[in-house]
Amino acid sequence: MPEARTETPSPDFTGAPEENREWVVLERDGYRFPPGLRLNLPLYLSRRFFRVGNPILLFEHLASTYGRMAHYRIGPSDIVLVNEPEFVREILIHQAQHFIKERTQRRMRILLGDGLITSEGEMHRRQRRIAAPAFHRQRIQAYSELMVERAAAMREAWQPGTEIDVAAEMMRLSLQVVARTLFAQEVTPEIESISHEVNAIMKLYNFLIALPKAEDYLHWPIPGLMRFRRARKRLDTVVHRMIAEHRASGEDKGDLLSMLMRSQDAEGDHSGMTDEQLRDEVMTIFLAGYETVANALTWTWMLLGQNPEAEKKLHVELDEVLAGRLPTLEDIPRLHYTEMVLSESMRLYPPAWAMGRQATVDVEIGPYKLPAGTFFFFSQYLIQRNPEHFPHPLHFEPERFTPEQKAGRSKFVYFPFGAGNRQCIGESFAWMEMILVLATLAQHWRLRLVSGQSFEVQPKITLRPKHGIRVFAEPRAC
Repeated sequence: MPEARTETPSPDFTGAPEENREWVVLERDGYRFPPGLRLNLPLYLSRRFFRVGNPILLFEHLASTYGRMAHYRIGPSDIVLVNEPEFVREILIHQAQHFIKERTQRRMRILLGDGLITSEGEMHRRQRRIAAPAFHRQRIQAYSELMVERAAAMREAWQPGTEIDVAAEMMRLSLQVVARTLFAQEVTPEIESISHEVNAIMKLYNFLIALPKAEDYLHWPIPGLMRFRRARKRLDTVVHRMIAEHRASGEDKGDLLSMLMRSQDAEGDHSGMTDEQLRDEVMTIFLAGYETVANALTWTWMLLGQNPEAEKKLHVELDEVLAGRLPTLEDIPRLHYTEMVLSESMRLYPPAWAMGRQATVDVEIGPYKLPAGTFFFFSQYLIQRNPEHFPHPLHFEPERFTPEQKAGRSKFVYFPFGAGNRQCIGESFAWMEMILVLATLAQHWRLRLVSGQSFEVQPKITLRPKHGIRVFAEPRAC
């Protein structure tokens, strides 16, 4: 079975020093810490990890050296990497009231405002209650024909033997879908400008995260911050204009923005969203619905190109279920292997590759007692590649996701859409789009990987392929 080959290796959790495979406890100031780095981390990072701009390398080093939990410090801050699924459950479910989102995710507020990804506490619960009707199953099902229509148009436009960057193609297709479902528009120059500005900001992401208290210095004449301010201002101008046009028309256009405008807080004061709240949710939905789906599909095409046996099984299912016609919403429950392919792809390359929380009080996790203010990180990318949970973790094996296999695993060994009360509200929307798009395109095409290219992950807000994925389009007889 071929391995999923990228330039970022998977950690060997079993390679930790023997003394660190058990729950080693280090005492300090009455607290009990996991083992970890005891040196100047910024200097260490600058030498080993910052040069390549890939924080996954740090997490892999910590996991392979210290095992299930690892501790390090940056200045006065305690940071813990959690690789034990049951402790992730403890943080996200059983002690969720003792945690808030950590700094790097809160830093996204300077782009997303107080949308569903960044808001906390009662504000988050209220926003989720208001937004929930927009993502009701019956509501999003209406978009299935649109998704298939856009995918079918793309497959008709591809030419045999043409070299394409499938990452760029999936971004283009995902943009078309989000434009229609969120704004009830085609991809206009305005929507193209949203995509352009989001991409510009994504390139600044590591800079914004690394800069201490960037939100306090946004007005400073620092080149990176100046570029961010310009991009955000252009984004806000376009989004607020679209909100104003929707409000002026008073029409329910059947899109998510119309639904959000009409939704009210059924459990609170029955009020709806202000224009600023709508702006924040639009940006959140745009980023989540555009980036994550496109990247998940891109990595799936790479893995199918590396694993022709899995690709053959996918084609057999599509031929048997669809018999040459386009897929529909009603076909999704019968496209079992298609869903398994996507599940295994997101195990190896989860679009949301890491999560974090910060303790608001002293907490006990397993044998450890950590002080209030401690930052906890856990990475789907690492946990989902742990051989304790997935034997031969680099092998691409969709059969891991048969109903029987899934029933035998803890939820927290595989959680590409998050978990707990912060689990992605658009998960069913994303699954529907991914299955229908993959089925529509794979029904007519094989995508052969161009030889000699490297597949390197680029962990920004989502997990992107750093250099794209170049393929040759090869038609298949069906």
